[in-house]
Parts: sequence; structure tokens; C-alpha cells
Amino acid sequence: MEQTVSKSKFKPQALEYFRQVEESGEPLIITDRGKPVLKILPYSQQVFKGLGALRDSVVKYENPLEPVGLEDWEHLK
Repeated sequence: MEQTVSKSKFKPQALEYFRQVEESGEPLIITDRGKPVLKILPYSQQVFKGLGALRDSVVKYENPLEPVGLEDWEHLK
């Protein structure tokens, strides 16, 4: 369950809250007048590993300045 804390309570004890998030792995919601404004999450390497799946997935165009689907335009004439 996500813990919430007000800005005024967070400010003087920020390092303590950072350690708590780091150790527990649970996010911390910072509120301003009862409304959530920030969410502090522990850093995760998994987010960046997931982006590795996109490597080499971009299509290479031989002539990037040529229109894509040129043959489709011929059918519209």
C-alpha cells in the first residue's frame, strides 16, 4: 500500500523518507493540501532492460526522402 505524506512533513525528513522508499521498495505519495502532487519510486533497472527489446527493431529505409507507399498513389490516378 502506498504511503502518503504532506509536503510540510516531508521537507524536514526527506532523507529519512528516501531511505524508507529505498529499503521497502514501496512508493511514497507527497501531498499538497490533501491532493497528491508527487510520487517517489525506487529506481529500477528493469525499466531500462525492457527498452533493450526495441533495439534493432527500427525499419531501415534505403531512400528516406522518397515517399512511403509510392505505388499506392499510382492506384489513385
